Order: sequence, then C-alpha cells, then structure tokens
Amino acid sequence: MKKLITFVVTLTTTTSLAACSQNAQDQTAQAGNAVAADMSATASNAGDRIDASTDHAADRAGDHLSNAGGSVETTADQAGSAITNGADKAGNAISNGADKAADSTGTLLEKAGKKLKD
Repeated sequence: MKKLITFVVTLTTTTSLAACSQNAQDQTAQAGNAVAADMSATASNAGDRIDASTDHAADRAGDHLSNAGGSVETTADQAGSAITNGADKAGNAISNGADKAADSTGTLLEKAGKKLKD
C-alpha cells in the first residue's frame, strides 16, 4: 500500500515536472517529499502503537496466568487442609471407640471376677 501510494505520487510529480516551469517543478517536488515524509511518519507511529498494544496484551495474559496459578495453589491448600481435618476426626473417632471398648471390656471382666469370687 505504501509502495503504491509512493509510486502514484512519484508518477504525478514526474508528469507535473515535465510540463511546468522550474518554480512549479520545485514546489511539486517539495509537496511530494512532504507527502512521503508524512506517510513514513504515519507508518512509524502505527508500528509503535501496534508494538505497545502487543506488549500490553502479553502483560495482561501473563497477569491472568499468574492469577490462575495462585488460585490453583489456594485450592490445593484448602483441599489438603480438609483432608488433614478429616483424617484427624477419623483418628479421634477410632481412638474414642477403642477407649470405650477397653472400658466396656474392663467393666465386664470386673463383673465376671466378682461373680467368680461370690
């Protein structure tokens, strides 16, 4: 696109130069140079804006990935805590059940011993 516009401007300038006086030729050349300089500056600015937008998008994507990693870590920590709490409760229930069984067995043995004594 840039080459096409430059070609059209150059062709127009060349044609105009052939048909005009020296002063008109100079003004036409200056106008052509100004148009080319403006096009070059516009293209450069557009490239800079594209680069900045791409960098911004990459930074945002990195932030989202970082946040997702933090969320996964938090969820894993919560799951680990829940498993630990469940295991502690199960261990306590088993311990309490064993204590009750031992107490019951001891009570039955005491009763049996008293019966044997009597």
